[in-house]
Amino acid sequence: MEELKVAGVVTLYNPTDKDIENILTYINDIDILYIVDNTEGNSNESRIPSNNKIKYMFKNENIGVSAALNIGANLAIQEGYDWLLTMDQDTTFKQGIISKMKEIILSKDMSKVGIVTPWHKTKAHLKKTSTTYDNPTDVMTSGNMINLKVLKKIGGFEEDFFIDGIDIEYCLKLHKNGYNILRINELEIEHNLGDIVYKKFLKKELLCTNHSYIRRYYIMRNNHYIYDMYKDYDYKFCKSIINQRSNILAVILFEKDKYRKLRNYIRGYIDYKKGIKGKYRFKN
Repeated sequence: MEELKVAGVVTLYNPTDKDIENILTYINDIDILYIVDNTEGNSNESRIPSNNKIKYMFKNENIGVSAALNIGANLAIQEGYDWLLTMDQDTTFKQGIISKMKEIILSKDMSKVGIVTPWHKTKAHLKKTSTTYDNPTDVMTSGNMINLKVLKKIGGFEEDFFIDGIDIEYCLKLHKNGYNILRINELEIEHNLGDIVYKKFLKKELLCTNHSYIRRYYIMRNNHYIYDMYKDYDYKFCKSIINQRSNILAVILFEKDKYRKLRNYIRGYIDYKKGIKGKYRFKN
């Protein structure tokens, strides 16, 4: 039986011991793992599990998630891999999930599939479809199998975004170029999407993600860039991601660190209007 050779990439940034232990939940199901460590100051190499499948790269600066993913993708392409598992440091896999994903990839025509993904189980109230498979507009990056033949054709992750929005942008780029996303709903992984809680306000439920003030900057700025890039392709979706009214209301009513979060929403929008991209440039 044909075997699917899969590389993986995970980005580390000031990882906890648990974050490093998470590697053990998927290392045995892939052929090589590129670890891109964006921690500033001290290498974590001595803390990494000893495994000849691991290639550790210490950057000694935060180069961003998108740049780290592109490093992994480019190395995987150079070394002859066709698929890349993309991971966040806090994501884990239950036994057998990756093997099942590989089986499905081998059993289906993947010529027009850019991403194969399990269902991402989060605290957000997202209703799973009853079908075994579906084709969502976008999916979170962690836990995905990326078709590297497709990535090579359409380009990698948007490094100017640094962090937030890179998953949405890549998914829209796939669709715009005629590729889709295959989600396997019977397979699940748990994903931490911020410290999510729901709060009642005037008989409505507000989603409080409790993202940091720096993340608020990237969300506001990058989502507006995505709107400009893809509004002609999918106006309704792009319009929805720049509408931050309910998120801003949740910050005002229920979240901590309100001032810095609201200030960074404004900063993000101003920098978008100025065409500023890349790493967060403010001190606080």
